[in-house]
Amino acid sequence: MSGFVSFVSSGPGDPELLTVKAVKRLETADAVLFDDLSAGPILTHANPEADLVGVGKRAGRPSPKQDHVSQLLVDYAKSGLKVVRLKSGDSGVFGRLEEEIAALRGANIPFEIVPGVTAASAAAAAANIPLTRRLPDSLNMAALADPDATTVVYMGKRTFAALAEKLIEAGLPPETHALVALGVSTPQQELSCHTVGELPQVLRQMQTTAP
Repeated sequence: MSGFVSFVSSGPGDPELLTVKAVKRLETADAVLFDDLSAGPILTHANPEADLVGVGKRAGRPSPKQDHVSQLLVDYAKSGLKVVRLKSGDSGVFGRLEEEIAALRGANIPFEIVPGVTAASAAAAAANIPLTRRLPDSLNMAALADPDATTVVYMGKRTFAALAEKLIEAGLPPETHALVALGVSTPQQELSCHTVGELPQVLRQMQTTAP
């Protein structure tokens, strides 16, 4: 019998920055494998009968190896348990999420990712500054055209064609993978994969008012 793993994002440290979904997963977990930065008051939301297992890594201190952490996830889930892998910030940012997902997929164990507040967003909020602004005319296209970098464009349906043309002129291969995400986390959510070269035409043909 296979269990289920929820990768739960705990935010940068303030328990009040936990999402409602994160709290619900903690309250119903049979086991919680937590990072050091996700401990303390955040764990007060965990099911009092759950196994709490510290698997955090800290520089200069003895820490569990990544393959050991991944195997623990697999072992707990194979016991039929609901497992929370509690990560600091957002699980998908600087948290070795890819390696743990690979272990679960290799063992055919279902999982979900519960997003959260990453430290970059929290730091910007604490400093009272925005993280984004309108695209300036002096934008460094050569930097954005790096095919090994991930570039995120918000609300770009109408303007992306012009941006894509500039990126390709700056050296970004037209076959670079691109993900379109509409109505994220709502019942109208749509995700579709394309290339940068074909994306402008795809966006022009989309009949939707979703953001």
